[in-house]
Amino acid sequence: MTSLLSRNLSVIIRPVQHRDLDGIERLTQESFSHLSPQEIDAAMAKMQWLRCWYGFIKFLSWFPNPLKYHFWGYVAEQGRMLLGMIQVSPFNRTRSTWRVDKVMLERGVSKQDIGSLLLRYCFESILEARTWLLEVNINDSEALALYRHNGFQRLAEMTYWQITSEALLELIQTEPDLPNLLPVSNADAQLLYQLDTASMPPLVRQVFDRHTHDFKTTIVSGIIDTIQQWITKTEVISAYVFEPQRKAAIGYFQLKIDRTGNNPHLATLTVHPAYTWLYPELLSQLARIAQDFPQQSLQLASYDYQPEREEYLERIGAKRIQHTLIMSRSVWHKIRESKLVSLEGIQWQDMLQGLQPVHKPIPGGMSWGKQTQVKSEIASFSSPNTNIDSSASSDMNNDVIQE
Repeated sequence: MTSLLSRNLSVIIRPVQHRDLDGIERLTQESFSHLSPQEIDAAMAKMQWLRCWYGFIKFLSWFPNPLKYHFWGYVAEQGRMLLGMIQVSPFNRTRSTWRVDKVMLERGVSKQDIGSLLLRYCFESILEARTWLLEVNINDSEALALYRHNGFQRLAEMTYWQITSEALLELIQTEPDLPNLLPVSNADAQLLYQLDTASMPPLVRQVFDRHTHDFKTTIVSGIIDTIQQWITKTEVISAYVFEPQRKAAIGYFQLKIDRTGNNPHLATLTVHPAYTWLYPELLSQLARIAQDFPQQSLQLASYDYQPEREEYLERIGAKRIQHTLIMSRSVWHKIRESKLVSLEGIQWQDMLQGLQPVHKPIPGGMSWGKQTQVKSEIASFSSPNTNIDSSASSDMNNDVIQE
């Protein structure tokens, strides 16, 4: 494959600007050419929406708000030629974990080189990110090679399921046994956080790094969500199952209904590992909610650390439509390790100048006490019958004083 890179020009990584939208739209068409026509149309509709609202989104990026990171990305440019683009966003509210949303590269360039430059630039420029997260199709060998080359490792696998409208009609026949099904509000954020924590392995929990406020909705976010639902003609319904004895949430679902009937309904389902009998009940509840809207299939995502859910989905005839890999990478190398300093190399005289003696020390009381003790010991060994030369005694005393 012929490389488009010139050795005379250096590659520049910079934030996305308005003049890059044409190149990004072209990269979007090339990157999503393998998708279905509906998915391509949805991606291009997002690009048209971005063109109309780019100035407003760019203005909002200067202030703290839910749309600040709606379109946060960087491009690789060489000689006014767009080589690639990366889009990232924070995964949690504290922004300790960031997500790589997409990496799009120009045909004919080295994906390893340009893709690595874009990834490394994000690792070094976004200082608050301690962990990076991404989702890649398990059959995309080039993307997997790029991410593994830059330190990403497998975290979990995700399977996207599709339940047909006929299967949903069969689920309606069963009456769900959910006596404590309650609507979700900000007051239930602690319960949902505990359920989310209990439903995933420790390593995934550490990477996601979610907190209670990740399950709360601010006033501004609520207004924006309402406007988006009105524009896209969708409706979001969420509820959780409360266990009164343990005073805990044991199941949760969120259903995004498409009122137009052109797109499938989307569902999110979380169940405590000790209450796997809730899967049939919650799915039956989802089917009953969806029957009041245009008949469409239901799409559901399932992580591999919930085998009971996958077994139930296979039993009711759900189809696997996509299989992806969740990968993560930590950036603890940003914390510079301090070298251990040997005590032998420290110049104590320079550090403790205030404690240096002004002149040569003079023997104090301790020396005289030692001299008196030695004299007493000499006297105890002396007896009247023993003749001791006076000069020898004088020399011994002088030696003691010198000590």
